[in-house]
Amino acid sequence: MTGTSLVGTDVELTVGPVAHGGHCVGRSEGRVVFVRHALPGEQVRAVVTEGGTASRYLRADAVAVVSAAPDRVPQRCPVAGPGGCGGCDWQHVSVEGQRALKAEVVAEQLRRLAGVERAVQVEAVPGDAAGLGWRTRLRLAVDREGRAGLRRHRSHQVVHLADCPLSHPAVEVGSLLARRWPGAGSLAVAVSVATGDRVVLVDGVAQGRSRLAEHAAGRSWRVTGDGFWQVHPGAADALVDAVRAQLRPRPGEQLVDLYAGVGLFAGALADDLGPAGGVDAVEAAAGAVRDARRNLHDRPGVRLHEARVDRWLRGGTVPRADVVVLDPPRIGAGAEVVRRIVGLGPRAVAYVACDPAALARDVGTFRGLGWELTALRALDTFPLTHHVECVALLQRGTGGEIS
Repeated sequence: MTGTSLVGTDVELTVGPVAHGGHCVGRSEGRVVFVRHALPGEQVRAVVTEGGTASRYLRADAVAVVSAAPDRVPQRCPVAGPGGCGGCDWQHVSVEGQRALKAEVVAEQLRRLAGVERAVQVEAVPGDAAGLGWRTRLRLAVDREGRAGLRRHRSHQVVHLADCPLSHPAVEVGSLLARRWPGAGSLAVAVSVATGDRVVLVDGVAQGRSRLAEHAAGRSWRVTGDGFWQVHPGAADALVDAVRAQLRPRPGEQLVDLYAGVGLFAGALADDLGPAGGVDAVEAAAGAVRDARRNLHDRPGVRLHEARVDRWLRGGTVPRADVVVLDPPRIGAGAEVVRRIVGLGPRAVAYVACDPAALARDVGTFRGLGWELTALRALDTFPLTHHVECVALLQRGTGGEIS
């Protein structure tokens, strides 16, 4: 129960620390307020967007800044602030400032959910251009009048705009926004910066070309237009490099690649294992597996398994592994998957995480099984949003570098 609604009410706040999810924490009359478009240390006037007199907490948007933080900058997009598009949480903060905020979030989640104290630094990925022009995949909503736009934060309302400064120029998002799309409910566009390929889908149906050719880790990759590929042009190479540096795969080793997608890590690391090594790559999405078969047809040491990861591990197809790549969806791997990975007896696990809370929960499970977080890199693959990608190295109770 929320009691009497407080939506639309003004509150004066001194803004406290950053929290996971793109907001900061303030207090009003003893109640926690999660406030967007603010920065730690600022004094702001905010408008309540969710909650009531009986709510444990409120949500609010800062609409006026009384005292600004040093890292505050003019936002780069006219619809990024209160009442606008929900895609850019940190448009109002410098690139260096938002990376520091993300580092605080990752460190806080590890401390609170995993009991791990670790200093974190969020790194730019290759090709970063002041946090702009990086999004190679974009989803747009279409309203009843056929006009395309982006969703308002925590809403189905479509916000109309002429351009998106985060989208890569090759997306040509302005041309999509300028058109009318009668009868459509959604648009999706994906481009390959490496090859110039562009796919446009209307309600999931490709308009012409349906696949992209990507290039990463020294190889070419086929990806269906609605399939998963990293959004930032520099992210795939950066993540492969981070995983390789942490795992240090050795000739003859057996690798298990969980949530393998189109085969990026399996294909990139197979050469490190040599002809005596092998990879078992597990992926549930049929489309991704089809792409992976095409991408890895020249890697006889890679075995593809179309299956849910938890069920595949439960089935005992592979009794042991030397190293594991774990790249789960945003919700994380979960306790059962972690326990079964440990049961494979690997010397190291590289965990690629797009959500710091999910990562921290799973690290906590690993720690309960006698494993430790021995290395961590955080990469700014989603600049000017609250999202951050982490690559974590987990080892059995060594507390030191990989051996």
